[in-house]
Amino acid sequence: MSQASPHYQQYVTEMRKIADIRYASAVLQWDQETYLPAKGADFRGQQIATLSSLAHEFFTSQKMGQLLKTLSEEDGLTEDQRANVVLSLQDYERHSKIPTDLVERMSVAVHKSFHSWMKGRQENDFSVFAPDLSEILQLKKEESTLLGYEKNPYDAHLNDHDKGSSVALLDQIFTNLKPALKSILDKILTKPEVEDGFLRQHFPKNQQWEFGIQVLKDMGYDFEAGRQDVSEHPFTINFNSKDVRVTTRIDEQDFSNMLWSCIHEGGHALYEQALPEAEYGLPLSEAASFSVHESQSRLWENQVGRSWEFCQHYFPILKELFPKQFAGISTEEFYKAINKVSPSLIRTEADELTYHFHVMIRYEIEKLLFDGAISVHDIPEYWNAHYESYLGVAVPDHKRGCLQDVHWSHGSFGYFPTYSLGSMYGAQFYTQAATEIPLLSTYIRNGSFQPLLQWLNGKVHIWGRKYDSESLSLKISGKGLDPSIFTAYLLDKYMNIYNI
Repeated sequence: MSQASPHYQQYVTEMRKIADIRYASAVLQWDQETYLPAKGADFRGQQIATLSSLAHEFFTSQKMGQLLKTLSEEDGLTEDQRANVVLSLQDYERHSKIPTDLVERMSVAVHKSFHSWMKGRQENDFSVFAPDLSEILQLKKEESTLLGYEKNPYDAHLNDHDKGSSVALLDQIFTNLKPALKSILDKILTKPEVEDGFLRQHFPKNQQWEFGIQVLKDMGYDFEAGRQDVSEHPFTINFNSKDVRVTTRIDEQDFSNMLWSCIHEGGHALYEQALPEAEYGLPLSEAASFSVHESQSRLWENQVGRSWEFCQHYFPILKELFPKQFAGISTEEFYKAINKVSPSLIRTEADELTYHFHVMIRYEIEKLLFDGAISVHDIPEYWNAHYESYLGVAVPDHKRGCLQDVHWSHGSFGYFPTYSLGSMYGAQFYTQAATEIPLLSTYIRNGSFQPLLQWLNGKVHIWGRKYDSESLSLKISGKGLDPSIFTAYLLDKYMNIYNI
């Protein structure tokens, strides 16, 4: 950094001050979802709103705009320095369209919405959450207008999560993906059902917790640079690459609930812990996109965590930890059980195949909300009808229906499609990793994840935001997103499990 020009050094200093404020706010948000006393909620909302507004004001100041313009015209910057400046200027131009007043109103609304979502879940009543969600939606529509869009106001938020994403693009992807998945599902549903009842016994909380911690350590998650806690909805949050925290939730009557949440969030955390420390506060210390972020969590959760090799290594350990629960169960039976395909209610607990119907329903609801075809109060009816139509399941209540996800309470419209995009990128990246690491299956069978983690560090994590999703995919695999790699992976897995 000592070789940088005075203007670039000033830019770094200013960006890091802004990052400090943003991450201070993130610490308060993490606390809000983990340990915040109930009576502290109101002041917490005010505190987060204040910090969010300050960060926005500093970043969109005339001083910062002039500095970025000067740097954009300056010769002598290194490739990485220029990438930081270009990305920061893009961010500045976007954020400058949003007035501080809207940032503050959104922060306050998100705080209210999160707590009414929690209360709505407790009371199993969507109407508790609906008024605050309506307010969030109106603010997001206001934001769409300010940001600008070509065809659909929803595009402004899709693009915010994955550069270049749009309704037109996602409609094309999902239109092609849906029949391919439906074809595999229809074949599976003609076969005998996989037995998985042994996963739903009493599994003591503490033993599940300790096993989850061990798997995270084995994956390479650094507990000296992070921690795990319990929350209503599992999530990962970072304050820098040396402080990356994950949460999970535990159901003592369902073994599947916690472990794969740990692995999923661990995949996110490994990405954050490997981002360049020297770029703190700058775009190159941030993930490429939300889709690429999800590629990491889905890759670890599914290509690794639900693999035959993973079961070969860990199931003997689990049999020692839970001898009564897994008595008489073979490794093959466990492998089939954790990969059972069965249309279900809860997205986070869904199998790899039907998971994407959950995503499609949420995507369609968001798209319809933004173009005004439905209102917030129509969500339960639309949700229930499409779960019946797409998955053939009846939604019994709001908690297991349209109140199951935290995303809308955060105002995270446009996030859900990244789960499907990430799953496809993840399959594509893992396929490439298996080509470049010939003994990858053997390593996983032996519980050795370092070769894969090192590959991901060098191929994905190291670049930060230098490349967008498609450019990174091209750099890694020689092609942009290819959904056929994902469907081929699913077909290969389920051919073996269901003999289709």
